[in-house]
Amino acid sequence: MRALFEKHQLPSEESALKGRDQAVSVPAEHFVNAHVMKPPFPGELEVIYLGLGCFWGAERLFWKQEGVWTTAVGYAGGYTPNPTYEEVCSGGTGHTEVVMVAFDPNIISLDSLLKLFWESHDPTQGMQQGNDRGTQYRSAIYTTSDEQREKARESMAQYQIALSEGSKGRITTEVVDAPVFYYAEAYHQQYLAKNPEGYCGLGGTGICLPPSLQS
Repeated sequence: MRALFEKHQLPSEESALKGRDQAVSVPAEHFVNAHVMKPPFPGELEVIYLGLGCFWGAERLFWKQEGVWTTAVGYAGGYTPNPTYEEVCSGGTGHTEVVMVAFDPNIISLDSLLKLFWESHDPTQGMQQGNDRGTQYRSAIYTTSDEQREKARESMAQYQIALSEGSKGRITTEVVDAPVFYYAEAYHQQYLAKNPEGYCGLGGTGICLPPSLQS
């Protein structure tokens, strides 16, 4: 399967793997905080989907934040319904690895989450993060409201200024309305809580989001 696709180039909808109708089974509760991982969530919560490389370390980054109610890892942005991890890694689905973040905006602001997002990875690398290479590692913000989309784009513009001043490249992050989110297999959920010595590929540019966008 790997030989059929170029890992650094997104497939077309026609050429993408066909997937399946049935979703994978995931635990009912978050391994760390015991909150549910699937909606419905409490009414005051907002949800955003963030892709910043390998989702193991990215999920841990967000579940540790006060005000983040629950997290889950999965796949989004491509064509294949209910993909497997192996299919996503093949480059044949068009999906990227993302973290679903359900948060209470009265405790942690969207601006704070976006600051954490931008500063915790390199959004200029295209189809990779560090040594992790492939379409599933591309940077993405998938929003669930007009306000989220506007703030995400504003923060991207501000961060691009900071990156340019630091002689970094152009941001390649996708900022679009949230597509369908497919939960990853159970063993990926809260992986680094279950495997504390496991791989974490997070690494930022060392450049901070300008204070005007911070809360």
